[in-house]
Amino acid sequence: MSDDKLKRQLQLLEEALADPEVRASRYAMASLLSDDFREFGASGRVFDKKTILGLLADEPDGDSYFVEELEVTRLGPDTALATYRIPPRWVAGKQKPASLRSSIWRMEEGVWKVLFHQGTRQLTD
Repeated sequence: MSDDKLKRQLQLLEEALADPEVRASRYAMASLLSDDFREFGASGRVFDKKTILGLLADEPDGDSYFVEELEVTRLGPDTALATYRIPPRWVAGKQKPASLRSSIWRMEEGVWKVLFHQGTRQLTD
């Protein structure tokens, strides 16, 4: 797969993770997350697949966001790092700051799945 095609594919997958309808579907989210999934949240908490699926099922209002400035780096034949920015947004009447995100994607049985994700609040100068 060419680097451009991989970038387009991971852009679509990251945007799917940002879609409130996908996030509200336990099945859709489970199909995007590796069974070995881990997330280091901006809060400092660590989440696994089971915990994330439970939290998203209870997510009010369906938080959505835009994926900006996506860059993809191949880490191996079946793994890739996606880094991007989420701009500031309003969620449940409160403004959330911009954040920097990174996801490690791994090809599992012919399907790209998120193995690891981290979000970090973007500081402004």
